Amino acid sequence: MSKSVPAFLQDESDDRETDTASEGSYQLSRHKKSPSSLTNLSSSSGMTSLSSVSGSVMSVYSGDFGNLEVKGSIQFAVDYVDSLKELHVFVAQCKDLAAADIKKQRSDPYIKTYLLPDKGKMGKKKTPVVKKTLNPVYNEILRYKIEKQILKTQKLNVSVWHRDTFKRNSFLGEVELDLETWDWDNKQNKQLKWYPLKRKTAPVALEAEKRGEMKLALQYVPEPAPGKKLPTTGEVHIWVKECLDLPLLRGSHLNSFVKCTILPDTSRKSRQKTRAVGKTASPVFNHTMVYDGFRPEDLTEACIELTVWDHYKLTNQFLGGLRIGFGTGKSYGTEVDWMDSTPEEVALWEKMVNSPNTWIEATLPLRMLLIAKISK
Repeated sequence: MSKSVPAFLQDESDDRETDTASEGSYQLSRHKKSPSSLTNLSSSSGMTSLSSVSGSVMSVYSGDFGNLEVKGSIQFAVDYVDSLKELHVFVAQCKDLAAADIKKQRSDPYIKTYLLPDKGKMGKKKTPVVKKTLNPVYNEILRYKIEKQILKTQKLNVSVWHRDTFKRNSFLGEVELDLETWDWDNKQNKQLKWYPLKRKTAPVALEAEKRGEMKLALQYVPEPAPGKKLPTTGEVHIWVKECLDLPLLRGSHLNSFVKCTILPDTSRKSRQKTRAVGKTASPVFNHTMVYDGFRPEDLTEACIELTVWDHYKLTNQFLGGLRIGFGTGKSYGTEVDWMDSTPEEVALWEKMVNSPNTWIEATLPLRMLLIAKISK
């Protein structure tokens, strides 16, 4: 472990994009399509392209899960070098991996490591791809510059992937170590060990972690048309007041902001966000976002997605989020993963719908989400 082995630190193209700040009001716009088609949001200043919700919802982990059998094992070792203040993950090899190419019985595997809960690009390392094999040899050291006391609050996630040039990369298995309980003084723990690969477990583990809370208020404002008793459309006002006890991914440093999307639209023009507030785990935003063009029936099909992010250098790292809607699992007749509101989130939405022109306030726990991919 003391030998200097060049690490492969090139960034990977993930399904993460940088959002631009959006101001003003956004309109819920409908398109003449079949009854089963999805409603989409558009900016009041112009139409956005249609987005397919069934193809846009993705995990914060990018890739294809579940298509291939998870089998085989990986050999690696971990060590903390006090003189360098670095965690070294020595990835040696894998054996008996699943075959992504069934006919030729081979894969093009590579290894990714994350320090969780930081799943941003700053917390990710990876090895080169070894082509056409189920038993790749890497002998790579992946290095993390991190204080030991912070490291003890992390989990090390080591995952194996098949690199596909034309499609999404395929998940081949993972191992996760809890560094909080890791014995760094045990010399046996610094030796190479074989670990059996397992199916994806990280989202479940992360779900249980406390991710802080958000204090917010919602209001539905109906807009009656001239000469008509019943409103034809209305506005949804989202008042993001503050967040409480956000997780600290970088020691005591935090520079957080909140993004909002009204699903099923994932276009850039439908997204609004607050300013970033630094140097506190309980930032006060006091920011109101307005979306208009809501018909009464849209309130049962749409869902507010609020996500909290830590902006660090050139990356935004996900901290937690909310999905506020009826949580029916469906939107405009189509089954969708993102209609997954918790009972507390559903209760807030129901109170807003049933009490028009009234601010409904709540403090809700932030949670892990499947993040909706941005469409252009």
